[in-house]
Amino acid sequence: MFSVFLYHIFLIMYKTIIRPLFFRFDPENIHHFTFTLVQFFHNIGFGRIFRSIYKVKSPQLERELFGIKFPNPVGLAAGFDKDAKLYKELSNFGFGFIEIGTVTPRPQPGNEKPRLFRLKEDKAIINRMGFNNGGVEAAVERLQNNGKVGPTPLTNRVLIGGNIGKNKTTPNDEAVNDYLICFEELFDYVDYFVVNVSSPNTPNLRALQEKKPLTDLLQTLQNKNKLKEKRKPILLKIAPDLTNEQLLDIIDIVETTKIDGVIATNTTISREGLTSSNKVEMGGLSGKPLNKRATEVISFLSEKSNNSFPIIGVGGIHSAADALEKLEAGASLVQLYTGFIYEGPGLIKDINKAILKKYNSV
Repeated sequence: MFSVFLYHIFLIMYKTIIRPLFFRFDPENIHHFTFTLVQFFHNIGFGRIFRSIYKVKSPQLERELFGIKFPNPVGLAAGFDKDAKLYKELSNFGFGFIEIGTVTPRPQPGNEKPRLFRLKEDKAIINRMGFNNGGVEAAVERLQNNGKVGPTPLTNRVLIGGNIGKNKTTPNDEAVNDYLICFEELFDYVDYFVVNVSSPNTPNLRALQEKKPLTDLLQTLQNKNKLKEKRKPILLKIAPDLTNEQLLDIIDIVETTKIDGVIATNTTISREGLTSSNKVEMGGLSGKPLNKRATEVISFLSEKSNNSFPIIGVGGIHSAADALEKLEAGASLVQLYTGFIYEGPGLIKDINKAILKKYNSV
């Protein structure tokens, strides 16, 4: 009962004090400050408290996909913990899995600042970060603290997805080499891989979503994967801006290359229906305005493929109802990013509780 009391206190504090205060400052600076703050609270012993407040444990929440048992279906999307700096601490807020990245072979600073913008009236964010990260070797060094992925993984090990991309200076005709480097370096430390060719913030990256280059890229990774003693699941993250014809190509590519699934969707370049003045900023839009389109893409892929591969649903989840809608549309798991920022960590618990309630009412 005390944890329930604390949950409501923290929820009120987040909505009335923490978020309004943080939203007064530059979003990228606040992101880094929040990391420092979360690390500080964990260093003084708050990890156990956060777990007691936000974690929901139940066999009915567990999902088994591509050989991995997820403790619950709510994950943190890539982009929040790009460099694997805070995955253990973030897992204490109730996430079933954490996706790090996007990671590139070499460190790169990303695009010029400012490059992150809140659209408060729309409950959205525009970013043009540009795969800013410390490089794959730095990420691996931090992931070593989580332990290698083995036949008997540690009970306190966080499930990790490795989202991989290419460096900005790498031409598209050499991009496969960048993905292979990240694949090899991360292989022992992540539970699944995500191939990111859908960010709008790296020049010409989305051209890799075309059928031939994408098929070649995924097949090359799969060939390397088959040489391993035990292969790792490979998923493809796609843009919400693809046409139905392109989505049908995605289904065909998944079937041809036999990758394990799709993450739908990344950020959008659409600005339809926005009211905030920051709508003029270049970059990828995430948050509430993306909700409907992301769900449409999930539903289309699920229906047209006859549910032949798993889908992780992401985009505009700001409530438990939004998450349930994506699961009902055909997603097996969901991920949060912008909703986590706007609604706070209570959203993770709300979703898991809603899933349990729906499960028990059937």
